[in-house]
Amino acid sequence: MPDYDPTAVKLSPNPHVRDQAVRYEESGGTRDTDMNGSPCLLLDYRGRVSGGWHRTVLIYAEDGDSRLIVASNGGSDRHPLWFASIEADPEVHVRVLGERFRARAEVLPPEEKARVWPLLLEVFPRYEEYQRGTDRDIPVIRLRRA
Repeated sequence: MPDYDPTAVKLSPNPHVRDQAVRYEESGGTRDTDMNGSPCLLLDYRGRVSGGWHRTVLIYAEDGDSRLIVASNGGSDRHPLWFASIEADPEVHVRVLGERFRARAEVLPPEEKARVWPLLLEVFPRYEEYQRGTDRDIPVIRLRRA
């Protein structure tokens, strides 16, 4: 399995996500750090099939000293591909603005998700619409600094 190298991660095939990730990273975390006003981070995770490192851009909320992300997949009936990878290997790398750090991803149990859900709706109100539009329970993940 390849060692982590933030300059050699595989980027999203989605052009919008890929381009935002490139601008975010190349600027050192000073450009394209939000999505329509919602704060974003870069999540680098090990692919569960390839074993290689991948990068995506995700909206986040803060909860104490950790970051919360949502496996919403735009309200789809399926989890995003990155979610299965972090379940298989929860050791990730994160960039928030100019700071990069290692973290551990933890899927929140229902009672903890209920507690933090309002924080997530503050940063991205459409999560509520996404949850109403699917029978899938949309997971919330805590990124805790390693």
